[in-house]
Amino acid sequence: MQLPEQMRPENICLSDDRKKVIIIDQASLPNRVEYLTLDQPEECYRAIQTLQVRGAPAIGIFAAFAMFVIAQQWEELPLEEFLEKYRKTSEYLNTARPTAVNLSWAIRRLQRIVDENAEKPVKDVIHLIGKEADRIQQEDVEMCFQIASHGLSLLKEGDGILTHCNAGPLATSCYGTALGPMLLGKEQGMQFKVFADETRPLLQGARLTTYELQKAGIDVTLICDNMASVVMKNGWVDKVFVGCDRIAANGDFANKIGTSGVAILANYYHIPVYTLGPSSTIDLNTPTGADIPIELRDPDEIRTMWYQKPMAPKGVPCYNPSFDVTDHSLLAGIVTEKGIVYPPFEENLKRLFQK
Repeated sequence: MQLPEQMRPENICLSDDRKKVIIIDQASLPNRVEYLTLDQPEECYRAIQTLQVRGAPAIGIFAAFAMFVIAQQWEELPLEEFLEKYRKTSEYLNTARPTAVNLSWAIRRLQRIVDENAEKPVKDVIHLIGKEADRIQQEDVEMCFQIASHGLSLLKEGDGILTHCNAGPLATSCYGTALGPMLLGKEQGMQFKVFADETRPLLQGARLTTYELQKAGIDVTLICDNMASVVMKNGWVDKVFVGCDRIAANGDFANKIGTSGVAILANYYHIPVYTLGPSSTIDLNTPTGADIPIELRDPDEIRTMWYQKPMAPKGVPCYNPSFDVTDHSLLAGIVTEKGIVYPPFEENLKRLFQK
C-alpha cells in the first residue's frame, strides 16, 4: 500500500540509526511541541505512565519500538541471558498502564517472535524484533485509513459530531480512530461541526483534540464535559464518535473517564454513539466490561494539576479512575478496520475474526 505523504507517521518513529525511539511529548501540547528521544526501560515506562505517549494504538507501537531499542543494547549477551532480560523487561513495561489492551497485545506479539526464534543468534532475534515492530506500525497506518473510511460512511455533509478525549493522529500513526473520519472527510472537501469535550481531569480534549482539528482546518468548538447535555439538547449533535482502549467480547468498552456519561446522554437524546478502534483493541478473552481492569491515577490530577494553587482542601480523598466502561446497549456500532460491527455484538465480534 503506497501511502500519501500526509499519512506518514511523525509522532512515533525510530532515530536514523534505529537505536532510539522518538515521540512527540503529548504532555507538553499544545503550548510546546517537544520531541523525546528514549532508549532506557525506565524512561520508556515513564513515558507511558505519565501520558507522554498515550492513545491505545500509539502505546502499542511505542512499546514495540521501545523493546526493539532496548534489546539492541544486549546484543553481545549470551542467548540465555538475553532471553531472560528481554522477558523481564517486557513484563516490566507491560505494567505501565493496565487498561489499554494494545500495550499487552504488542508485548505478546513481540514475545512470540522471540520464542519462535529462540535458537537463533541474538543478533538475528533482535533483527526480527525490529522487523515486527515496523510491521506493527505499518499495519496501524493502514488500519487507521480503513477505520476512517468506514467511519466516514456514517457521516454526511454538515453533521455535528461530539467527541470525548483524544483519538486522532497523536493517539495512533496517522488519521487516528474517532477523529479519522472527520480528517478524511475534510480532505475530500466535506465540512463538519465538531464539539470536543475538554475531558477532565487531564484535558486531552482541550489540549490535543482541538489542537489536531484546528491544525486540519476543521470547525471545532471546545466545551466543558458538563456542557455536553446542553449541546445535545440544542440539536447540534448528530453523532457521537469516541475511541476505545479495550472492547470486551460482549461489546462493552473502556474509554477515557466520562465516555459512559456521554453515551447515556446521547441515548436520551436519540443520538447514535459509535466507538472506533483497531481490531487489536477487541479482547475476546474479556467477557464483559466488568472484567476490564480500570487504572486508578494520582489524586493530585484532580486536586492540584493545572492550578497555580490547590483547588480542593488539603488531604481530601479523591477517586480518580482513568477510564470508565460504556455498556454495549448504549452503542449503535463499533467501527474497525475490518468494517462496522452492529448488535448483537457478542455474536458479530466473534464473526469479525472469522473473516
